[in-house]
Amino acid sequence: MDLETIKTILREKKPKPLEINRYFAVLLPLIEREGELHILFEVRSKTIPTQPGEISFPGGGVEVDEDFRQAALRETYEEIGVPSEKIELLGELDYIIRDSNFSVYPYVGLLHTGLDSLAINRDEVEEVFTVPVSYFMENSPDIYKVSYSPNLNIEFPFDKIPNGRNYKWRPFSQPVLFYEYREYIIWGLTARITRSLTEELKEWEYGCGSSR
Repeated sequence: MDLETIKTILREKKPKPLEINRYFAVLLPLIEREGELHILFEVRSKTIPTQPGEISFPGGGVEVDEDFRQAALRETYEEIGVPSEKIELLGELDYIIRDSNFSVYPYVGLLHTGLDSLAINRDEVEEVFTVPVSYFMENSPDIYKVSYSPNLNIEFPFDKIPNGRNYKWRPFSQPVLFYEYREYIIWGLTARITRSLTEELKEWEYGCGSSR
């Protein structure tokens, strides 16, 4: 391998998250109700194998030959029946990388339809509900820290690392967010994505206020 080849490889490479092998995309849907912007949430079916009964946004795994944007739109159509031509994509939020080797790419889209026009896929979605954007602007989430330590199996080669079994592993810690709205508990990744949007909005408001 010569230097020029290495230069060519690196010049043409598009960086991506290291060792991430599963990619997901979601849509944070905005919808107008009674003259106010709301965020639409799903309650996942209680019979679905992953995270039954939890609150989420439309979304799922990115399929072969589609990008993150296309995946978010496709999943929204499959779950609540809103076709892409009735979704005005407004932008993309910061993406999330999880320690379990997957990443989530959130988009924000305005639904040009009413709740009565949704075609909810009952195999995946129990119900939908909306929360005014103003609620999240005025109410901060409760935040709890969750810490993890490595759970190493007996075959791990401790003899190959400094201090062996006494190696000081760095604990992994992450915040877990909770919003409570009426009878609904919005938490986890859904809450983090919701806060990501509201923080962007608050930062913009603060910047505009500071410039006056």
